[in-house]
Amino acid sequence: MTANRVLYLLGSAAPPVLNIAGVIEQAQAADWDVCLGLTPTAARWLGDDLPVLEELTGHPVRSQYKLPREPDVWPPADVAVVAPATFNTINQWALGITEKFIVGFVAEAIGKGIPTVTMPCVNAAYVQHTQFDASVATLRAMGVRVLYGEGGFVPNKPGQGRPENYPWHLALEAAASAVSGRDPGEA
Repeated sequence: MTANRVLYLLGSAAPPVLNIAGVIEQAQAADWDVCLGLTPTAARWLGDDLPVLEELTGHPVRSQYKLPREPDVWPPADVAVVAPATFNTINQWALGITEKFIVGFVAEAIGKGIPTVTMPCVNAAYVQHTQFDASVATLRAMGVRVLYGEGGFVPNKPGQGRPENYPWHLALEAAASAVSGRDPGEA
């Protein structure tokens, strides 16, 4: 079976990214062609696994911008999911600071009309910083589906994260609903 929908799965350096292979497999089982993009730090965390992830997706894993003369190596996206999205990634995206490939892609995706979903992975200390709520509100105002709070990611106390409990299924459900045009809460 050939997947006919393209999901850009874009991850930051937060512990749930270490489980990304399983998420890719779940997405593929739901008929997604998955392209994996990572922040440079997340790519470093997964360094030894990058060849396996490329084989799994059938696409190069990207963590850097391509050079202007280089061709695109991924098919066009039907939807982009930024998860896990760190405090830094959320704030850079909302502020338009696009030094990282994944942030640059999703900043541009908003203007191109590519459906975009994000699910933060931040602890309760980070969310006390006023910029975080402002960034979440900014992204939502631009049409990004932010899975944060009830029905999404709920921050834990610093040092008490449980990456195995990160609700990846919510991000994949939101991606599917974004391309089907239905609310993920509908049956």
